[in-house]
Amino acid sequence: LLFVVGTVSCTLFLAVNGLYSASDDVIELTPTNFNKEVIQSESLWLVEFYAPWCGHCQRLTPEWKKAATALKGVVKVGAVDADKHQSLGGQYGVRGFPTIKIFGANKHKAEDYQGGRTSDAIVEAALSALRSLVKDRLSGRSGGYSSGKQSRESGSGDKKDVIELTDDSFDKNVINSDDVWMVEFYAPWCGHCKNLEPEWAAAATEVKEQTKGKVKLAAVDATVNQMLAGRYGIRGFPTIKIFQKGEDPVDYDGGRTRSDIIARALDLFSDNAPPPELLEIISEDVLKTTCDAHQLCIISVLPHILDTGASGRNSYLDVMLKMAEKYKKKMWGWLWTEAGAQSDLESSLGIGGFGYPAMAAVNARKMKFALLKGSFSEQGINEFLRELSVGRGSTAPVGGGAFPKIHSVEPWDGKDGELPVEDDIDLSDVDLDDWDKDEL
Repeated sequence: LLFVVGTVSCTLFLAVNGLYSASDDVIELTPTNFNKEVIQSESLWLVEFYAPWCGHCQRLTPEWKKAATALKGVVKVGAVDADKHQSLGGQYGVRGFPTIKIFGANKHKAEDYQGGRTSDAIVEAALSALRSLVKDRLSGRSGGYSSGKQSRESGSGDKKDVIELTDDSFDKNVINSDDVWMVEFYAPWCGHCKNLEPEWAAAATEVKEQTKGKVKLAAVDATVNQMLAGRYGIRGFPTIKIFQKGEDPVDYDGGRTRSDIIARALDLFSDNAPPPELLEIISEDVLKTTCDAHQLCIISVLPHILDTGASGRNSYLDVMLKMAEKYKKKMWGWLWTEAGAQSDLESSLGIGGFGYPAMAAVNARKMKFALLKGSFSEQGINEFLRELSVGRGSTAPVGGGAFPKIHSVEPWDGKDGELPVEDDIDLSDVDLDDWDKDEL
């Protein structure tokens, strides 16, 4: 799935209970009740996707509860523990916490809430969305869906985001495309194909929006386009195949509901998505923003530029980038600093002025960390991160129980370092010969 956070169990990464309880006016949503409560509802919904360990989510909780109480009976306010229910978070493209979505008249086209994180701002946005929904109803517009069921009245319009492919158009569109293609081979007379059609169409629209067109859903009438059916050995209907550049097509063998299809599409998108950013710690804001928003932040302390030069430093950064790519589904934050630039941070992580390069994995919520004991190499770091992923490895509390003061520094300019200019010393009056005799 697109949204995957490491499922780990050691002391560093103990699961936390959800932020809401049955006594709140916030409705807890799960994959079991989401469709019935939200999608099939006539009500307007505000839904927060959160992770219990996320600091921003914890700060939002009292405001979210307050807004839910104020809106009770007017607008439904819900919350999804997307750390626990990753499939639901993935289905709606949740890539950070907290993410707030507004489910209005068209429940299959949720809007992102971009407003403030206070109860006043949340309530104001809810009432504004409610006003729009009521005005649409008054003017006869329903948003395209009712009671969560896709309208079939518009005929082929429902399939506007499903790309129809033929023997003639297939190769130029799919083969060598940088995008990922999920292609359904169907027969018009096939009952299972007819059942799949609305699910495939709804998924196509959602996937197009959430992947910005990087994953495409297509359909081929295999009874007409027999060259394609023969080339890919289509024997039954519907058959769904996944095409990715430079790879042989593979069969999709997942569920046939829109949520199943969307989840797989987002998983494919995640596999092809760029790795997380690797940021230099040039201010306190960089450290706190990265570490508060992710379950773990991986912090490297690299040798001073005078010890490695630009090429040596870039080789270390390349190793980190490769590991960020390899573990990108974990949704970890990645940071680095130069030896001595953040000496207080080094001390709090037990690095303290020697042994560079060094690496620590920090859980900012619990203020605990684990240190890389092996080599600072692809193999050494991979073993270190793999151990963390399965809940192994020794941990220690961050010194002082909190991040120390972070100094604002100039970002690295990408160049070799320069030694400080020393004052010229005039040696013209020194008689070196006499000095040598005295010493002897």
